[in-house]
Amino acid sequence: MKRLLTSVATAATLLFSPASADPNYGAYLAAISAAKAFDFDEAAYWFGLALAADPTNPALIDNTLTNMIGAGDTLGAVPIASVATDAGLFSQIASLVLDADAARRGDWSAIFVAHEAGHEVSPLADGLTRAWAHLGNGDMARALEAFDDVTETPGMRPFGLYHKAMALATVGDFEATIAILTLPPQEGLQPTRRGIIALSQALSQVGRSDEALERLDALFGTTQDATILDLRAALLLDTPVPFDVVRSPAEGVGEIYYSIASVLGDETPAQYTLLYARQAQALHPDDAEIALLTAELLEDLGNLELAAAAYASVPPSDPSYFDAEIGRADVLRRAEELELAIEVLRNLVRSYPDQPTGHLFLANALRNEALWESARDAYSTALSLMMEGDSRRWYAHYLRAVSHFQLDDWPSAEADFRSALVLNPEQPQVLNYLGYSLVERRENLDEALDMIERAVAARPENGNIVDSLGWALFVLGRADEAVGPMERAVELSPMDAIINDHLGDVYWSVGREREAQFQWNRALSLDPEAGLADEIRIKLDGNFETLPLIAGDAADIDVAQDL
Repeated sequence: MKRLLTSVATAATLLFSPASADPNYGAYLAAISAAKAFDFDEAAYWFGLALAADPTNPALIDNTLTNMIGAGDTLGAVPIASVATDAGLFSQIASLVLDADAARRGDWSAIFVAHEAGHEVSPLADGLTRAWAHLGNGDMARALEAFDDVTETPGMRPFGLYHKAMALATVGDFEATIAILTLPPQEGLQPTRRGIIALSQALSQVGRSDEALERLDALFGTTQDATILDLRAALLLDTPVPFDVVRSPAEGVGEIYYSIASVLGDETPAQYTLLYARQAQALHPDDAEIALLTAELLEDLGNLELAAAAYASVPPSDPSYFDAEIGRADVLRRAEELELAIEVLRNLVRSYPDQPTGHLFLANALRNEALWESARDAYSTALSLMMEGDSRRWYAHYLRAVSHFQLDDWPSAEADFRSALVLNPEQPQVLNYLGYSLVERRENLDEALDMIERAVAARPENGNIVDSLGWALFVLGRADEAVGPMERAVELSPMDAIINDHLGDVYWSVGREREAQFQWNRALSLDPEAGLADEIRIKLDGNFETLPLIAGDAADIDVAQDL
């Protein structure tokens, strides 16, 4: 961020100076590369340098602002947007930046001046922003007229009604808020989770908490949504629940941006949606729902560092904190920050010891680090906390079985594998793992082959599972039958060292020695683990007496498992 701020400060300074005669093409190319990777910090840095050399270039202005906002530097974007609009440039993104900044500062007149000069965002955003600006100026009558103008515009009715309801709530007119939020869907206001929360709070404010509870129960039933559960608990108390969805005109403008971000959908590029989510977060920084939307957008774009920071912005006091920390741990895992992910999850299960989800995520993180004993114990805790009908129970049994297997505790592993199959009889991962393990142990061979064949039937495009079938046939002395499945496994997973090695073994056993040597060399080129690499070199040297399976006897050889 320091690098970004330095470059952008330079760009903002040079915007006041005459344009350079020498555009910075190197900075521009670096910026484009970073932007394609959604590395917002880096892209903003390089776009800022390019903008410094060509300060009136509209594309550079928009790209600099887009990436600064994406990086979360909404305040740093203000000087660039101001200079651009003062220079007569019309930019939707610059207008968004300046409207949000004016709302943050309470400078409502600046919004009207900008709109009159043509510096607008969109008809929906502009109409709602002007309505909230009237309220910010203390003119409720004009604010309601402006909300009604939006409501009467084709396609905008739900937004106008919802924001009018929020505005009425901010001045304490909860009866009017309730009247709008309880309009039937055919009148243009579809129920949303956020709208139902607002309605429940408004009902509580006028002493109708029982009605609010009935509506929550009817819509959400036995939900595990922490925010809804927290709201329900608050409604059971004697005191009114505070109305906090929107508390001020500035938060009202932030709610506009959140409303837009929420409905843009998958057809809109996530980086565009992020512009609105970031500005919403800037105007309502303690709103967990906005923070989670921002984090999810960043996660979708692959910027895991910024996603983790967005998840971390949810405070421990918020009901969504647990979900936010689960999200943060998951992106840290994906970013290969496994030790930090484990630390986050250990802290979380200490704070929420009765939540099975936390223990399950912790167990998975420990398993990814091959901390098998700790993983086994965490799976056990998760299972002890899960309800009997919890759909995740098979998954916890399966992965605890894997942990037992890695700890050489076969009786416990088999018991858990079979428990998983009782709960999910055709689950291909479980069928594959248990079936292959039984083949290696020469136990229940007919059952084992049946399991593997069912796994292949369910996942015929999974190279690891198809490899298990070929390898099982090979181990059972049916090398001729193993050739077809093993060749198919290599087609499906050509970069897997174990599967290529297996095909080499099968080829050797059916007399296709040259092809076997090719596959072993191929496997060696794929950077296998040290033990497998040593075995491959032994085979290439022709010393098969140390590998009894190829010589015709049973032996333990690494298995490509679908984990």
